[in-house]
Amino acid sequence: MIRIHLAGGFAALGMLLLQGVATQAQQYATAEVMAVGDSTVIGATVVPYKEVVLTALVPGQVRFIAGREGDHFSANAMLVQIDDADLQAKRRAAVADIMAREAALAQAQTQYSRELVSPQINRSINQPTGFGLPSMFDAFMTRPMANMSGIGNTWVERYSDLQGQATGLSQANSALMGARAGLEGIDTKIRDARLYAPFEGVIIGKLAEVGDTVQPGQPLIKFAYVNYLRLQADVPVRLVSGLAEGMFVPARLDVGEGVVVNARVSQIYPVADQSRHTVTVKFDLPQGVPGGPGMYAEIRLPDAGTEGRQMPTVPKAALVQRGSLFGVYVMEDGKPSLRLVRVGGPAGNDRVTILSGLSGGEQVVVNPPQDNSADGARGGGG
Repeated sequence: MIRIHLAGGFAALGMLLLQGVATQAQQYATAEVMAVGDSTVIGATVVPYKEVVLTALVPGQVRFIAGREGDHFSANAMLVQIDDADLQAKRRAAVADIMAREAALAQAQTQYSRELVSPQINRSINQPTGFGLPSMFDAFMTRPMANMSGIGNTWVERYSDLQGQATGLSQANSALMGARAGLEGIDTKIRDARLYAPFEGVIIGKLAEVGDTVQPGQPLIKFAYVNYLRLQADVPVRLVSGLAEGMFVPARLDVGEGVVVNARVSQIYPVADQSRHTVTVKFDLPQGVPGGPGMYAEIRLPDAGTEGRQMPTVPKAALVQRGSLFGVYVMEDGKPSLRLVRVGGPAGNDRVTILSGLSGGEQVVVNPPQDNSADGARGGGG
């Protein structure tokens, strides 16, 4: 009987010790409400350092498109060629017109030189008959008498003839310049039929294929410089006052389990969106970060408007992460229940603020086991 009593006592003592160990392993903390300053997390998108959309400048059929999405090209590499057979025919016609204009200009120069050296007024009286006597009579008698009587003026007539030839020379020169200008316009269109890479980069989107008929202004290729990446975010106006170009803010990239980097504020747009009341801000990312354009990211920005605000806080060790979401295990009816929360900034003493999901006073599990069987996750409010 004594042995049975001792055995029962040792068994009860063992159960108490096991319960004590379990209680010690399972720690709890209260979501205390504290007056803290905080930060706000906003969504952002990874964008290239610079990006252009190459559009068609002339109408025609696409004859060539270089590469595919992701292919790298150096600056001035030809990316697109549009059929320019019609432009080439117009160019040959323009060259022929220039040749005709040059011949007309040469003839006009010859006529002007002839009028300058041998005036037409002298050629009209230079008759080969009569051994030159009519010309001599006209030179010594007829012209002087006409000038004296006011019937004619030899110098005015000669000036008029010379001016007429000079006008013809000027018109021929103008016609040649116009023909050359037309050729330059055709050459410009021929160059516009070929689109070249404006800088080193990669094709991030093909909007046309070989054989497509395009019109001026139609997008053909998206080309970007991706050696450096940026984050672009629409920041609420109240948060922009806390930003300045050159400052660093923490950012979390949606790659794997989440890559945290420091992003530098590179550009703050001067005008806010009138409907959304946000300002576009760009942040430079460190070189070599994983991922690419279009990827989702989160940026934590200082929120000066939350200073002294009463907010619930929990120990950092109480947070659990499920993908890109955070949660805490809250004791409800004696059982832990996973509740999704929105995490703010540090609150001191290894605690963090909770922007939404907790109201304060809840009992949360610290260092919850990974295989904790809890009820379904509840979304945090807001």
